[in-house]
Amino acid sequence: MMRRALRLALFGLFAGPSVSAGAQEDPVIRAIREEGVERSEVMELARVMMDRIGPRLTGSPAMSRANDWAVERFEAWGIEARKEQYGTWRGWERGISHVDLIAPRVRSLEGMAAAWSPATDGPVEAGAIILPDVGNPAAFEASLQAVNGRFILISRPEASCRPRSNLEWFGRPETLTRMAEERERAEDDWNQRLENTGIEPGDLPGVLEAAGAAGILRSRWSGGWGVNRVFGTNTERTPVFDLSCESYGLVYRLAENGHDPVLRMEAEARFLGEVPVFNAFAEIPGSADPEEYVILGGHFDSWDGASGALDNGTGAVAILEAMRILKEVVPNPRRTILGALWNGEEQGLNGSRAFVEDHPEILERTHSVFNVDHGNGPVTLIPMQGFAGAGGRFREWLAEIPDELAGLVRLDDPGMPESGGTDHASFLCAGVPAFSFHVGAGRDEPEIANRWDTSAYTWHTNRDTLDKIVFEDLRDDAVMTAMLAYLASRDETPMPRDRRDLPEDSAWPECRPPARSWEDSRR
Repeated sequence: MMRRALRLALFGLFAGPSVSAGAQEDPVIRAIREEGVERSEVMELARVMMDRIGPRLTGSPAMSRANDWAVERFEAWGIEARKEQYGTWRGWERGISHVDLIAPRVRSLEGMAAAWSPATDGPVEAGAIILPDVGNPAAFEASLQAVNGRFILISRPEASCRPRSNLEWFGRPETLTRMAEERERAEDDWNQRLENTGIEPGDLPGVLEAAGAAGILRSRWSGGWGVNRVFGTNTERTPVFDLSCESYGLVYRLAENGHDPVLRMEAEARFLGEVPVFNAFAEIPGSADPEEYVILGGHFDSWDGASGALDNGTGAVAILEAMRILKEVVPNPRRTILGALWNGEEQGLNGSRAFVEDHPEILERTHSVFNVDHGNGPVTLIPMQGFAGAGGRFREWLAEIPDELAGLVRLDDPGMPESGGTDHASFLCAGVPAFSFHVGAGRDEPEIANRWDTSAYTWHTNRDTLDKIVFEDLRDDAVMTAMLAYLASRDETPMPRDRRDLPEDSAWPECRPPARSWEDSRR
């Protein structure tokens, strides 16, 4: 009860429009807080994005619909908006997928086709075998004749699909020791099996496809109850299925122990050829320095194992809502404020990298870039990314932001420049001051104290759905983003671009070219 009371008290703190003494001096900050709290649209935006449109896989019709919807929303708020093509991608639309065990007993399995998986020609029945365990590449090549017409299991099974925390809480010490030793042996044995093929793991599905495999089965357990990461495939004819930890383990054990499992698999999908891919932008023109920019960005694309809610539906909603608030409260900012919904982040930051490559004229005049891609939680950490003078500027801004928001934030100053991870890195390599908001490393907090188990339960998984969103946090993230954008837009001087002295074994990241097509990504 005490914990619940504390949470209710904290909710009351965040729900109210109270501001710190510093923030009371700026009526615009107060108005942003009031607009974002009293008239928040984050819940409705999230419902449309995650439930009606759904996951936004690059190259899918859903991603195209999402871009059109975002432009329509911006325009409905009176904000100039546009789509900008940066390349093409493999067009693909998911249909129904299903897999069942039909021998030695009958059971529907939990799983789904991987993104960009080919379809089956109706239901396909075949036996399932484990990737051949042989001594060397020549022996593996000879063993491929056994692959023809079979479903092939290509992932190491888990001995237990219990989360480690559960085992540690309930297990006896000798149980934990035994299971740890078994897991280590299993990892070593499987890695040796893969090494003996002489084939890079990423190339293995293509080799099995060429050998006539009826289908490829894999599993990437996240470490949480009932949760798997679901990614994509490059196969052209052979369907690839991701099975849950439990379903994959069942089929693997049957095959390993000579019980000859037979599966029935069906997958519907449409390949649409190379289709154009776009970033979506909204722009509030500056009144005094319109040629200078403050950029608010978050990636719009997602994997499609679930709904792409925390990665990065929440970030995209925060950008949409921040731009709505700013248009209402700051319709004539000093600098131009550009809201960016990037595409292709999950395939290598391609949308933002293309923007950086295509718009040097904007980069030269960009004051700062703020990136939102952290899932749930209030902003608690902002690294300064190696810019020596950025910390002083952020401290000035935070002094004007309500303490219930700013008081949670720790600055990593001067920090180190990041070379990847999310879209701010596309700008950092070009020397543009770009900052990504983080959660889970706040003041007096352990590193993962308020990450809502994101890594285990939502990041790239089949459970990343709207119900996982904590809307009080999302609302406040949008408000915080709008406040920082306003404060940066009114700055009288540019953000300093001076770089810290890096350690001898470090260097500033170099920019990488974007993959502007599916074929580019495979070279």
